[in-house]
Amino acid sequence: MAAHTGSRAPGWQRLLQAVGVVAAIAVVNFFLLRLAPGDAAQVLAGEAGAATPEYLAALRAQFGLDQPLWVQLGKYLWHLARLDLGFSFRQGMPVLDLILQRLPATLLLMGASIAFAVVAGATLGVLAAARAGRLLDTVISTLALLCFATPLFWTGLMLVLVFSVWLDWLPVGGMFTVESGLGGWAYALDVARHLLLPAVTLGLFYMAVYVRLMRASMIEMGRQDFVRTAVAKGAPGRRVLIHHVLRNALLPLVTMVGVQASSVIGGAVVVETVFSWPGLGRTAFDALYQRDYNLLLGILLCSSVVVIVVNAIVDLVYARIDPRIRLPRQES
Repeated sequence: MAAHTGSRAPGWQRLLQAVGVVAAIAVVNFFLLRLAPGDAAQVLAGEAGAATPEYLAALRAQFGLDQPLWVQLGKYLWHLARLDLGFSFRQGMPVLDLILQRLPATLLLMGASIAFAVVAGATLGVLAAARAGRLLDTVISTLALLCFATPLFWTGLMLVLVFSVWLDWLPVGGMFTVESGLGGWAYALDVARHLLLPAVTLGLFYMAVYVRLMRASMIEMGRQDFVRTAVAKGAPGRRVLIHHVLRNALLPLVTMVGVQASSVIGGAVVVETVFSWPGLGRTAFDALYQRDYNLLLGILLCSSVVVIVVNAIVDLVYARIDPRIRLPRQES
């Protein structure tokens, strides 16, 4: 008799797969950064004005850069297995502590921008599909094309110019008002005001993609046989739209969110720099410029973990939207 056993096996397999992916990414990032010209010793020696061979050799010995590459890789993986990401010589603190300080700001920016892009993109996509070929469809499609073609930094600068400089409605940058002494809901509102422009700037680009995707998906689903059958049976129009058309049209959009998770982090680098947002993107840019490889490796590894977690969440949402999708069960 067949019985369901080992229902947790797929979860363990996914976990092991995620660990393998993170380890592979860590190795690739390690070698890619070592291919870049210059190192931390040269940066520090140049700033100190004492770039003598002896001083450079002493710095490389201090940072372990004088050892063979495979020895450096082995030490890095060994420390990584113990969740030790090393020490940031520029920031003067452990890399893990610094990442934990900056990660919430990046996650807040990512979450707000993705939420804005999904809600606005899906809504505009539905409206465009409902008025396909008409004026509203043309206006929405043109707006989406403009948002997609406009560079993020230019969009951010224009939003700052209009809403911060001209209208003086929103702050120019930062995450909160320095030395304001706010707490509770007042502090949350202050952070929300600072978050609005960066989240909209980052979300507009992805909103444009979701508008086009949702429009095409809605039109395609509206032509399916099961939708025509529901209409022929006399199902209410709202029920057909929500349960038959919209629910299935959301599947490609949800998939795209998971695919674009990594690019959202990449876009956050530009947005955080423009708006002085204290997240991992801006920190990664500074670490690259300063050749702070320990910090940069830690940020890249953390970004990889965030992408994997986002994709896992997307899989759960996908299964929730489409009941036909379920995690496989082993039978014996």
